[in-house]
Amino acid sequence: MTEPRFLDLHALQTLPFSNPNRDEEGNPKTVVYGGAERTRISSQSWKRRIRLDVETKLGDPAVRTRRVVHGVAERLHQHHDWPLEEAEAAGRQIARSTGSKGISLEKSKDEKNEEILTTSVMLFLPEAGLDELTALAAGHREQIVAEEAKKSPKGILPAGEVAAVLSARNGTINLFGRMLAELPGANVDGAVQMAHAFTVHETTPEFDFFSAVDDIEQRAGIPGSGHIATALFTAGTFYRYANIDLDGLVRNLGGDTRAAAELVTAFASAFIRTVPTGKDRPTAPMTVPDLVHLAVRSDRPVSLAAAFERPIRALDDGHLTEAAERLDAYAGRLSRLLGADRRLWAGHAQTLDAPRVDLGDQAEAFDDLIQAAVARAFTSGS
Repeated sequence: MTEPRFLDLHALQTLPFSNPNRDEEGNPKTVVYGGAERTRISSQSWKRRIRLDVETKLGDPAVRTRRVVHGVAERLHQHHDWPLEEAEAAGRQIARSTGSKGISLEKSKDEKNEEILTTSVMLFLPEAGLDELTALAAGHREQIVAEEAKKSPKGILPAGEVAAVLSARNGTINLFGRMLAELPGANVDGAVQMAHAFTVHETTPEFDFFSAVDDIEQRAGIPGSGHIATALFTAGTFYRYANIDLDGLVRNLGGDTRAAAELVTAFASAFIRTVPTGKDRPTAPMTVPDLVHLAVRSDRPVSLAAAFERPIRALDDGHLTEAAERLDAYAGRLSRLLGADRRLWAGHAQTLDAPRVDLGDQAEAFDDLIQAAVARAFTSGS
C-alpha cells in the first residue's frame, strides 16, 4: 500500500530552568524511563496550547466547560436584557432538555466558593454553540419561566435542537476528538495521538529560594522580606512526539481533504511553536525545537522514543548533539526494519550543523518542512 495514512511529528526541544507542567504539589512532573528519572510534560498540557493556537489561527474557537448554564444565562442577561433569575432558569433548561438519559445538573462551587449549577459532564463544543443555545432559549421565554416555577421542572426545549448544538464540531474537535457518551452521536474519534514529552537524559529538580520585598515596610526602614518561599524547577532536552491519522481526520471532515490539509498545517505549526504556560512569567522558557522531523507513512504511526531508553550522559557537547545523532540513527534502523517503502516521505529542519542521513530531506525553514509534509500527506501514491 502506498497511500498516505499517517503523519508522524518528532521534535527535540531544550527548555531552560523552568516548570511548564506541574504535579499536584506544584513540582515538575517526572517519569522513570530506562532506569533513570526524567522530567515529563504531559500531553494534555502541551495539547491545550496547541489547540488554542490552532483555533486562533483558524478563527474557529471551541469551549470546554461544565458551565453552559452560566454561559447561556450570562448572554441572556447581558445581551437580551432578561432578568437574572429568568436567564438562569433558561440556562438550567438547556441541561434539562437533553433527554431522560442525557446531561444532568450538579451543585458545585465557583472561584468565590459560592454555590452554582454545572453540568454533570464536561462539554466540548464550538464557542458559537453558546450563542445558538442562547437564541434557542430566547425563543421559548414564556414556557421556560412557567416550567421552572414548578416544583419538579422538566426540560421543555426541543431536545433534538439542543443535542444538535452540543454535538456540533469545529476543527479542533475533529482533530482531538470528543467523548460525550450522554448524547448519542456526539462522540468524535480524535485523529491526533500525542505522547508525553520527556527529557532524553536524567534530571534532578532544583530548589529555587525566592523572596518578595514589602515596599511599605522598606520605606519605613523595616528590614527583611514580606514573603519567603521555595519552588522546584528543572531543565533539559525533551523528545516530543505526536501523530495524525490522516484518513480518520478526512472522515471526521466528511471527506473534505482541503479542510484536512489546513488543519494538519495548523497543527504542525502549533506543535513546533508552542510552549506550555506553567510558570512562564518567572522563567520565560520560550525556546523552539532545535530539530524537527516529519514523516508520512502508509502503514502505522511510529514513535522514536526508544532511541532514548538509555539516558544520554552529558559531556562537553551537552545532551542535544548526541540526541540528534541517536534520533537520526534510530529512525534509519527502524525504517529499514519496517520496510523503507512504507515511509513515503521524510524531512527535517534543524539548528544543528551536522547532516542527518536518515531523517529525510532537509528544509531551511519550519514552514517549508510543513508545506512539503502536507503536500505528500494529501497526494495519493501509485
